[in-house]
Amino acid sequence: MRGAVVGALATAVALVPASAAATGFTDIGQDLEREPEMVVRVHGYLRVRTEALYNLDLDRGLTPSGQPLFPVPLSDPTAQTLTHADMRLRGDLACYVPRGGVAVKVRLDLLDNVALGSAPVGDPQGSSSQGQPQGGAVTVRRAYGEALTPFGVLVAGRTGSTWGLGMLANGGDCADCDHGDAADRIAFITPLLGHLWALAYDFSAVEALTTRPGGARTVGLDPSTDVRTITFAVLRWRDDVARERRRRAGRITVDYGAYVSYRWQGNDIPATYAAIVGSSSLSPSQVMHRGYEAAAIDGWLRVTAPRFRLEWEGAVILGRVEQASLLPGALFRQPIKSRQLGTALESEVGRPEGRLGAGLDLGFASGDPAPGFGVFPRAGQAAPKGGDLDGAQAAPPRDHRIDNFRFHPDYRIDRILFREIIGAVTDAFYVRPHARWRIARVGPGTLTAAVALVASFAMYAASTPGGKQPLGLEIDPTIVYAAKDGFQAALEYAVLFPFAGLDNPTAGLAAKPAQLVRLRLAYVF
Repeated sequence: MRGAVVGALATAVALVPASAAATGFTDIGQDLEREPEMVVRVHGYLRVRTEALYNLDLDRGLTPSGQPLFPVPLSDPTAQTLTHADMRLRGDLACYVPRGGVAVKVRLDLLDNVALGSAPVGDPQGSSSQGQPQGGAVTVRRAYGEALTPFGVLVAGRTGSTWGLGMLANGGDCADCDHGDAADRIAFITPLLGHLWALAYDFSAVEALTTRPGGARTVGLDPSTDVRTITFAVLRWRDDVARERRRRAGRITVDYGAYVSYRWQGNDIPATYAAIVGSSSLSPSQVMHRGYEAAAIDGWLRVTAPRFRLEWEGAVILGRVEQASLLPGALFRQPIKSRQLGTALESEVGRPEGRLGAGLDLGFASGDPAPGFGVFPRAGQAAPKGGDLDGAQAAPPRDHRIDNFRFHPDYRIDRILFREIIGAVTDAFYVRPHARWRIARVGPGTLTAAVALVASFAMYAASTPGGKQPLGLEIDPTIVYAAKDGFQAALEYAVLFPFAGLDNPTAGLAAKPAQLVRLRLAYVF
């Protein structure tokens, strides 16, 4: 039975050597083998980025809450250009137990997105070195174990979390990603009837922890306040090697999957995450009923043909919070409800190894008529005003719905509007034609040019700063050099032509174009 499981998993999951890069159910256990001795493998990259941002506040003045759409220079708010450079060293380590199907894997990020030139030692004028960055120099992103049993693979620990296109759950594995999801999870994955079947239980949040008498461990003060998630998934999936082999043989490959996830919380202690007056120490009086539950259903489809690729993902999220108040004793009478819909489509015509390729991408994220886009609402934040860029989408007792679907911030469709100004795709739909051209082989690498046009529109005019649905047209050209030895260089440019949805009608100011230039270097090992 154990040999059958090994064989099935080997054909069903990807043969990717990046040790701790497993971010989805298809990646777990993909490299478990009977090694004759202890084996340690290390993979990763060093990424360095530098960029210039021109007029990202769009010269349209302040929002009603007194904020620009994007930070402006301190010494001269009328200036146009900001610059920035940062880096990250990422290492994926995997240790394989001799003669057994067991592995322990870790992902470490060193100097993660640390600004070059930050933390100078001594006075800035006389500094000749950089010190320890604020928050520490090392971040442990993942640490988990995999064990091959006679029935499937059991994984436990802090794992990456990715599904489909990464529209909803995204582990942040791309070369330019800045976020990335990780789940404290116990999961079991097994092959059966030509599919992968997965069941996962996540320890999503523990609010109130206290140190035990021994001082070495903690314990949760109230299990009723814990947030838990359970997920069931099924996939029919082939790895990149198998799909490429079938494509070159002229065959069409269809992969698909679906999952159902349920998350819940009974009680809550808002003082653990929100600034509340008189909440310096935890007490029974701060525990309040929350009654939170949410269900997500997600479907994914990928069709790979000799000269064509199409990939689609769609999701529905239904949620309910019986008591949305953050103040014990000050309660709302009506629950907060949510119904969110999101979908994304990617396509490309042309052989991957060919000189030319083109495609059309589409996306839709349901919206909410409340002011602002609601990408990064904060607990206890004041309700947004009409014309604000962001803010909470529910404002009880008058507004009891949150219906804006938010794409994951690492699922990027542009470089300025949704990535930099808004923060993610939400309350919008977009159309994105794109093309690429492999210019030539240069030494050990290839020089490629690409361009994308992104037309974006809001679902609700009331959500936009300008009170209109049209948001903008963005042009994103790129030149990339990728060498076989692992070195990559990408020069990116973007220009956003804003539409009426980004104007400032109160001040009578029209939004002006914004530009961005970014150079990204990657050293892959």
